[in-house]
Amino acid sequence: MIKKALFAMVVMGVFLISCSDDDDGTPMMVPNAGMISGGPFAFCVDGNPDMVSGITLDASEAVGDNSSWIITDDQGLILGLPPTLEALEGVDFDGAGDGTCLIWYIRYDDGLSGLEMGMNANDLDGTFDLSNSIEVVRTETNAGEISGGPFEFYINGQPDMVSGITLDDSEAKGSMSTWVITDDQGNILGLPPTMEALEGVDFDGAGEGVCLIWYLRYEEGIEGLEAGMNASDLEGCFDLSNSITVNRIQGANAGTIAGGPFTFCVDGTADMVSGITLDDTEAVGANSTWVVTDDMGNILGLPPTLAALEGVNFDGAGPGVCLIWYARWDGEITGAEVGNNAADITGNFALSNSIEVDRNQPMAGTISGGPFNFVVDGTPDMVSGITLDDSNASGTNSTWVVTDDMGNILGLPPTLEALEGVNFDDAGVGVCLIWYLRFEDGLMGAEVGMNASNLAGCFDLSNSITVNRAAP
Repeated sequence: MIKKALFAMVVMGVFLISCSDDDDGTPMMVPNAGMISGGPFAFCVDGNPDMVSGITLDASEAVGDNSSWIITDDQGLILGLPPTLEALEGVDFDGAGDGTCLIWYIRYDDGLSGLEMGMNANDLDGTFDLSNSIEVVRTETNAGEISGGPFEFYINGQPDMVSGITLDDSEAKGSMSTWVITDDQGNILGLPPTMEALEGVDFDGAGEGVCLIWYLRYEEGIEGLEAGMNASDLEGCFDLSNSITVNRIQGANAGTIAGGPFTFCVDGTADMVSGITLDDTEAVGANSTWVVTDDMGNILGLPPTLAALEGVNFDGAGPGVCLIWYARWDGEITGAEVGNNAADITGNFALSNSIEVDRNQPMAGTISGGPFNFVVDGTPDMVSGITLDDSNASGTNSTWVVTDDMGNILGLPPTLEALEGVNFDDAGVGVCLIWYLRFEDGLMGAEVGMNASNLAGCFDLSNSITVNRAAP
């Protein structure tokens, strides 16, 4: 009897044709399985049936009373025994899962044992011969599962990136991988290769609509994996994970405002803006308001209409800078309240450009010294020892002012040194007043011969120091 050691010999390419082991010396024909050809085959385990075809058998020298096809794994475990080539070609290899199958042809005589499903072909016992084998490689890809989102972004020109997406790839399979971004029709918009690249994608640039984020594991030879193609047309061995939705909503648009800038003097006189216009031809948003903030974005007021805005008295806000904005929004927003910061408003909300309102309040500070008493006797009389406390002073420009007791301007010495160089003896008998003036550009009436009470513009005069000029 030819025993199971023959299997190993067949695998090594040694074929025994005949022998003469019968007790009566009659030559005994040894089984010969012949040669099979076809394949090798490579299938993707994806739930779709995978059958072999084109296998041929050269049985011209085959010997053996019985025959069968055998399907084993790569360890020799018998997975199937299709009796005919037709039956072999009806086997669905997808059902075997990931791994490698070997297809064999066997010829054997009666009495063979071990030729059963679940047994190992290495343990066959009897008179038999196995052909060469054909390899069937079954590759299984698994993308795993992703989580995070869903994300909702407003298309408003501000970058929108996803974050916090996680990948459970503990059971993932596939030698290659990438992230895939599609629209809701499956059209491929981008293929960021890594999580870092995915988190760098600006979804604001995709415009209004829905994106889907997927994770893909695949093997070489995949076709259709290109931007502009559709993910449903991918061909090859691959697996897509579940998807995460990115909803891109058309953001509010406040349009453009024009007018100003405005410069006011905080002097107790009401200061209102006017002439502001709004171009809202491309504005989006069911709700609107005007917004007044300081230069840090803190909300000072929310006039609902342009008429209400033009009724705001900016003098009451004190010195500083205000910004005027126009806002549009849809749905619910939070943070649009006086005292909050406009940067913290959340929701589908947009601000226009801003118009600046500069509120100036010159402060001349306090002067001290004197009063001075001079005799008009032809001897020069100069003041000295005058001091200025300008710790709280403000105003772009400054000068000293000398008036008579009726406010008529007699001189405008620009500095304290120049003031101390004034000869009050030349003014004759009477009373002079010394003042310190801080002011902004555009001041009118600050001229010798004019009256200080007629100054017009943004300014502040300090207290005065009296200079008495007596007769001898």
